[in-house]
Amino acid sequence: MVDSFGTDRMRAAVLTAWTASPARFREDANAEEDFALGGYRDRLIVELAQNAADAAMRGGVPGVLRLRLDGDVLTAANTGAPLDATGVEGLSTLRVSGKRDEAGAAGRFGVGFAAVVSVTDEPAIGSRGSAAVRWSREETAALVASVPGLAPELAGRSGHVPLLRLPFETEPLSVPDGFDTVVRLPLRDKTAVEAVRRMLAETSPALPLGLPALTAIEIETDGELRRVTGDGWRLVADSGEFTAEQVAELFADRPTEERARPYWSVRWAVHMTSGEAGPLPASVPAVVHAPTPSDEALDLPALLIASFPMATDRRHVAKGPLTDFLVDKAAEAYLRLLKDLPRTPRLLDLVPALMGKGELDARIRRAILRRLPGTPLLPALSAPAPAVETASFSEAAVYEPDAQWHVEHPASEKGPDGWVIAGREAAVVAGAGELLEAIAAFVPGLLPAGWPARHPALASLGVRRVELADVVDLLSGEGVEGRDPAWWRSVYDVLPYDDPESLGALPVPLADGRLVRGPRGTLVLTGAALDLEALGLRIVHPDAAHPLLLRLGAAEATPRTVLEDTLTRTAISESLDSPDPEPVARAVLSLVDAAGLAPGELPWLAELALRGADGELYAAGELLLPGGVLAGLLEEGPLVADALVTEYGSRVLAAAGVLDGFAVVNDSDVLLDHDECDHDLDGEEDWLDHVHDLLPDLEVPPVVAEFTAIRDLELVADWPAALPLLTRPPLRAALHPLRVDGVEVPSYTAWWLAGHPVLDGRRPRELRLPGADPLLQGLYADAPPGLDESALSMLGVRTTLADLLASHGGPEELLDLMADAAIDVDRAQLRALWIALAGIEPSRVAPPSRVRAVLGGDIVVAPADDVVVVEAPDLLQLVTSRPLVLASYDLAESLSELLDLPLAGELVTGEVTSQGETRTVPAEVRSLLPTAPGTYVEHDELLVDGVPCAWRYFDGAIHCTGVDGLARGLAWAVGQWSDRLAVAALLRDPAAVPLLLAEADLS
Repeated sequence: MVDSFGTDRMRAAVLTAWTASPARFREDANAEEDFALGGYRDRLIVELAQNAADAAMRGGVPGVLRLRLDGDVLTAANTGAPLDATGVEGLSTLRVSGKRDEAGAAGRFGVGFAAVVSVTDEPAIGSRGSAAVRWSREETAALVASVPGLAPELAGRSGHVPLLRLPFETEPLSVPDGFDTVVRLPLRDKTAVEAVRRMLAETSPALPLGLPALTAIEIETDGELRRVTGDGWRLVADSGEFTAEQVAELFADRPTEERARPYWSVRWAVHMTSGEAGPLPASVPAVVHAPTPSDEALDLPALLIASFPMATDRRHVAKGPLTDFLVDKAAEAYLRLLKDLPRTPRLLDLVPALMGKGELDARIRRAILRRLPGTPLLPALSAPAPAVETASFSEAAVYEPDAQWHVEHPASEKGPDGWVIAGREAAVVAGAGELLEAIAAFVPGLLPAGWPARHPALASLGVRRVELADVVDLLSGEGVEGRDPAWWRSVYDVLPYDDPESLGALPVPLADGRLVRGPRGTLVLTGAALDLEALGLRIVHPDAAHPLLLRLGAAEATPRTVLEDTLTRTAISESLDSPDPEPVARAVLSLVDAAGLAPGELPWLAELALRGADGELYAAGELLLPGGVLAGLLEEGPLVADALVTEYGSRVLAAAGVLDGFAVVNDSDVLLDHDECDHDLDGEEDWLDHVHDLLPDLEVPPVVAEFTAIRDLELVADWPAALPLLTRPPLRAALHPLRVDGVEVPSYTAWWLAGHPVLDGRRPRELRLPGADPLLQGLYADAPPGLDESALSMLGVRTTLADLLASHGGPEELLDLMADAAIDVDRAQLRALWIALAGIEPSRVAPPSRVRAVLGGDIVVAPADDVVVVEAPDLLQLVTSRPLVLASYDLAESLSELLDLPLAGELVTGEVTSQGETRTVPAEVRSLLPTAPGTYVEHDELLVDGVPCAWRYFDGAIHCTGVDGLARGLAWAVGQWSDRLAVAALLRDPAAVPLLLAEADLS
């Protein structure tokens, strides 16, 4: 057989070298073992692919590698240049690559094929149409054993020899159709088979991506064919050749073999999913490829393949200037990769974090992050802010005050796909697309919707996060001047409702053309558009009105709420003093019309300045409607201008306070306080004082749920005509009393009428209902006919003595009337009045200065200092010279306290000063007085305090003269004073007792 590859020569040369230096044998054996079991222990598939890629590159054809595991034999068929003598020599040597002059070759160290030693003892390789080469551990061991000088070394290594140093030419191998070369590896054992099966399963697109000359790897196991390609990946590559100066600088610490290959390359690949960059597939190891996988972790969602110099273990990148150079080139290429990807938020997943999984990973990250903020990667809805630079005064030889500002626009032109800007020029706002489109003109370099504002990658890119409050601040200046109110509404449409604090300073266009900051304090007017500029109100332009403004503090204004606004009320109250009150009047009357107010609903509208028929200005409440109901009832007053009647109508003017019929004030939840209860009513404060007098002491002012009152009562001139109107519905409702904290108090209207001469020139409270309580006869005149009794009662006309005494001030009023000598009161009426007054709490009255009393048999009005209240009948005989208050004896003390008058017993001692004889009380008396005492003292002349008397009950004994005195003493002693006359009759005629008892039974 012709030795096509010179294998005999190679074996002879190696054996000669080993024989001459057994240490060389040991060195080769150790080196191959180190590579097979160390740096290349699991690199079998990688090294086969690398050789296939180099063959395809040399052959100038698309590289395809087919790996087939058939039982315990692995075959690797590839396309490309066939095996030649140089290749055989490279495979049979260590650290001597036959590819060192091939730019772009993956194999460059001359040791990769040693990976086959880890799984086989009989590797073979051959190309189509030529002989093949094989290696055999068994035959190599036999040749080594035949050299006497190597026997000790072989024995010392337990028969282990370097497998790949002695090649043997063999018969051609069967090359599959479509391929040019095949490697055949009979696997050593089951462990090797499992290792190969695992390595085949782990083969990923990283291999064809790292070996550009290799377009596909076909893997056939267990009858199934899997094709591994770089399809679906986006690639960015850069490469170059070092100059001699760079080689001297960067390769100073690298081996000579590497210096002979002055080329560099960097390639990044990212897996694309649905047109966007996705994470690395699980099958792709997250390591640096140089160009085949290393043990340098790289925790980025992209695959890096670069010509990094490797350490002696062929698994880690060596440190040094060459690595530094390639780190920078890798960073630059990575930025080009990012720029080449779709500009979507998925791009942020490719922005590296600062911390890496290893030193090299961290260095690559830092190099990328240094460049990222200035790299145009991001889409923008708006142009970036201009970069402004000025001359440096500190560096100028002479200070130049007129130095010009130089303005540079980093992205002055909008590209076909919009603006693409660097991160440090960009801004992000959290919000929906509609919001971002609306504010793009105000936020330079604004990222579109979908870019997460709080993604950490944005900070790495230098993107400025603009909060919603800052966006609101940007809505100012020239950018918003002249904006249509409808444009503002479109902005409100897209602003978020859930962040009112950030929107507090949101600009709001007003109906008067102003643009104010902040919705709070503005009014959103519903209904027809009205000209309200004269009122100075902050009314939102109707084209800008939006629910968002209400959420942010604007008030939803109806015409009524606008009328109730403080500014409106101020304008109304100051309108009479205004140099131009007409616009205020037009605005207010239009609001009254739109609100549909009824007369009296807002009583302070009566302060509005309106023109009278005489051309002068008047408060609306001073004007009368021509032909109105009140025109004939009130005192003569000015009429409202005809022009106002024509333009607004009687209804609107009456609601604004112009007098037509009686104006009714209606209010709800009224606080009965002098500061809060102010309806511009005549005497309203006095009415409040009266109400508070009727109520118990309260910690807080009471509240009336519904308040109704008739105003302008003080202007009425014709009360006979006015009262029928006031006492008929609907005005009658204003007369009904109010209930405040459980106490019934008079309404304002009833209180006012009761205190004014509205009934035939008399105050209603000075009159009584005709035919009412007879005890009031003579004290009050009868009310005139014409009004129903219920109405008269609500006006304050007196009805009964009980009602009079129950009313506030009623007892004092009665005492004043009783003290009026011009009024006739009979004795029975007087006694009834005293009995009624005895039940009054003394604190409700002030003691009178004059008192109606009984003097002798006459009714008199006497000074209070002269009057005595009699509490016992036996004392009457001692005070007959003084005016007496006489009522039931048991009420004497109450009347004494009420009137602050002395009792008779307080003025006299009542001591019996005469002597008498004790006698037995007749037994018959006990038939009427069962508890009568057994004895009494009879006097010829009874003297009490030296005054002759008929009887006296003193110190538990009855003193008397005659039958009548005894009868009174006995009745008083046993508490049966009403039986005194019957007892006297019994004492005179005891036989009359049965008749007297029968009469008593009938009583």
